[in-house]
Amino acid sequence: MEDTTNLSPKADASLYNGQPSDTGLSCPSAGLTSRTPSISDNVRYGVSVENVPAGNKRWFVLRVSYGRIDKAKTFVEAKGLECYVPLRYKEVRKQGKKRIIPKPLLPSLIFLHASAEQVEALLHNNKVVVNDSRPLLSYYFDHTIHRQDNPDRNPPLIIRDEAMNNFIRLASIKNPHIIPVTSNSIQFKIGDNVVVTEGEFKGVHGRVARIAGQQRVVVELFDGCLVATAYVPKEAMKLYNEN
Repeated sequence: MEDTTNLSPKADASLYNGQPSDTGLSCPSAGLTSRTPSISDNVRYGVSVENVPAGNKRWFVLRVSYGRIDKAKTFVEAKGLECYVPLRYKEVRKQGKKRIIPKPLLPSLIFLHASAEQVEALLHNNKVVVNDSRPLLSYYFDHTIHRQDNPDRNPPLIIRDEAMNNFIRLASIKNPHIIPVTSNSIQFKIGDNVVVTEGEFKGVHGRVARIAGQQRVVVELFDGCLVATAYVPKEAMKLYNEN
């Protein structure tokens, strides 16, 4: 993949702030506003599609078939839709020089900012190759709730704008120590709800946790999707009351 060491985190809008280059549309997450609230420990942001007003855009989470994240991004952008592919920044050395290489942070997921009708149309026929039996994209379902019209099924997962803004704020920082984590890798139960007040993670909301022997702030976008900052000292954060 091309080296982007000298690029700012917003250099490629389609990768960094949720806005594809060919739409000319502004994205609610592009400004990364400081009013972003933190994610509560047990709150789920799943919203049933039948409750979304027609024409309103929401952040949908879509699964991407294995190894096809670049194709998925290209496919979505070709339809003129806004998408966000979070990156992580791996530090490597080549010929004695340090370089930062971007890689997908969540290689099996893509975030689509669109209406329910646009997503349904996109997924109706999304094979890149005619003879390919695997769909390129599919819904990521919210297993914490059930559809009102069909109690035996789960609705597609939708992320609130505030939660998505906070996640993009963190994922846009070019720091190789930002990592996806699992609940098993967190040594202590996620604790106090805080906002980072200093340093490169300033403005990020999340929960304090100890991971790999370091105090970090964990952002939970949805159940099972957790991303941790690099080390954050105690004096660089303060308690945050959501109420």
